[in-house]
Amino acid sequence: MDHSLAFPLLIGLVALALAFDFLNGLHDAANAIATVVATRLLSPVLAVLFAAAGNFAAYWFVGLHVAETVGKGIINVDAVTPAVVFGALVGAMFWNVVTWIKGIPSSSSHALIGGLIGAGIAAAGPGVVESSGTIKTLIAIVASPILGFIIAMALMLLTAWMFKGFTPRGANSVFKVLHLFSSAAYSISHGGNDAQKTMGVIAVLLYSTDHMQGAFHVPEWVVISCYCAISLGTLSGGWKIIKTMGSKLTKLNHHSGFCASSAGAIVVFGASAMGIPVSTTHAITGSVVGTGAARRASAVRWSVASRVIVAWVVTIPASAVVGALFFEITRLF
Repeated sequence: MDHSLAFPLLIGLVALALAFDFLNGLHDAANAIATVVATRLLSPVLAVLFAAAGNFAAYWFVGLHVAETVGKGIINVDAVTPAVVFGALVGAMFWNVVTWIKGIPSSSSHALIGGLIGAGIAAAGPGVVESSGTIKTLIAIVASPILGFIIAMALMLLTAWMFKGFTPRGANSVFKVLHLFSSAAYSISHGGNDAQKTMGVIAVLLYSTDHMQGAFHVPEWVVISCYCAISLGTLSGGWKIIKTMGSKLTKLNHHSGFCASSAGAIVVFGASAMGIPVSTTHAITGSVVGTGAARRASAVRWSVASRVIVAWVVTIPASAVVGALFFEITRLF
């Protein structure tokens, strides 16, 4: 490869990847702050500042297992070309924009995975898909909202029992503080899982274009750049999705907000430790629904929840098709 020709293209693709990371933060800001905004624990402005700080704080708390899975566990690293990366990123960004406009909390993570799979298959056929990372990612699509639902419901019941001797005002004061801490934990888990998907894409791009020395790894400048990009995206907010997450699915208070964000953080931190690029959207949505169902089934607006589930199901195939399409467009140049 002639590096003098490849370098401008490389810079452009890295910038595109960081733009996706920014869009991820914008799109998923709702996940981290919906509960604190809906319960009026923080103003929207303070909430996005709080969440953005949590996103970047993941730099010190979360390892890089997810970045390694995305970089070499979804499609064969030797099949990655700049055109594949371009198709994957544009496919993911297209789906993010569509769902953001519609106010649907779909998964940026799975949009990126779909884009990678679609562009990879278009480039080198179905054999390019790495079964190990892809299978555990697909399992997580189903498992993460279910686990969030179960953990949130269990936390609701457990904490209701623990605080049964408290006055409503006393319990509310305690849950206000706990809610703030749980929201911070969720923001850190969100940054730690979601920013790493972009890190993996940039790292495999550097590796495949011979701009990485030694074995596959994630350079420090990539880590910091991605955490900055997702934090800036979160600062920009995602108000339509915040409305869906914070009020349309079920009514939240400080008790249920604490349980939802705690359950979401547990699921996402667990997935990150195992190197699974889980959907933070799926985790928190399942958790929010779980808090409503713990009170009574009718507390959940199931029509809204079903619309969200449809978006989850079609995210990977839709972004894969767009990723493949944009890869094919690169053949014209």
